[in-house]
Amino acid sequence: MKVAFLGTGLMGLPMAQRLLAANIELIAYNRTPEKLEPLRAAGAEIATKPREAIRAADCIVLMLSNAAAIYHVLLTDTSWHTLSGRSIIQMGTITPVESQEIRDAVVAAGGEYIEAPVLGSIPEAKTGKLIVMVGGEEEQYQRHFPLLQHFGDNPVYIGPVGTASTLTLALNQLIASLTTSFALSLAFIQLQGIDVDLFMQILRESKLYAPTFDQNLRRMLDGNYNNANLPTKQLIKEIDLFISEAKSLGLNLSSIEGVRQILHATMKMSYPEDDYSSVFPAIREWGEVSGG
Repeated sequence: MKVAFLGTGLMGLPMAQRLLAANIELIAYNRTPEKLEPLRAAGAEIATKPREAIRAADCIVLMLSNAAAIYHVLLTDTSWHTLSGRSIIQMGTITPVESQEIRDAVVAAGGEYIEAPVLGSIPEAKTGKLIVMVGGEEEQYQRHFPLLQHFGDNPVYIGPVGTASTLTLALNQLIASLTTSFALSLAFIQLQGIDVDLFMQILRESKLYAPTFDQNLRRMLDGNYNNANLPTKQLIKEIDLFISEAKSLGLNLSSIEGVRQILHATMKMSYPEDDYSSVFPAIREWGEVSGG
């Protein structure tokens, strides 16, 4: 099998590198050609246009930034006509409706489509420890399982196309909400003069604890948000997708809309590429950020 990997950004690059490390023949495309250099150096074939990568491969993995990018790369006239007989695996974060519409376009071109969005960040992508959630037909899941195992040990079948996208949005909402809640408690105890180590000791022994708290703690205490595992701008994009989908369900979105406000304040204080744990100074210095 030859695999085309379209989209080699922060997550796509280490995922593509894992395929190369497994001696899978790979052709890669990225809209920013400079991001392809590590793959070229590792032996990947490089395509200058999406259709070149699609034509050369049996299976096409998408790790693109949003649905608009997928349409631009995969579903233009020149690319769409090359999809016949090929498998498309969409691994980025998009809405269920977007995923279903892309599936319909791929099927109309004579290809097949599954979604396989992931939970995890750059460290998990590098080590193949992502949680891979699959939406499609169960037979497709079984057939693509060996390939998907390079990204996560145990890809999980969720249901038809759209279900895995839905689950991913729900989990991303939790990432944002848990992190901002932890940052708020951490800022509160600091400003009240409580020892952080004591706070963490109690928290770790309680049912409130989540491992993500320790993953973000050192960054928050050191104020070092470089080399992001998940950039703030990416989390905002995913929260916007969640809110747009959840509104149609009639849910009370007050809590996550507050989180989104904090994330936008974070963007004003730091660089969009900074790690999402940079919500901490945006919460601690809220009066300064909000103009209060």
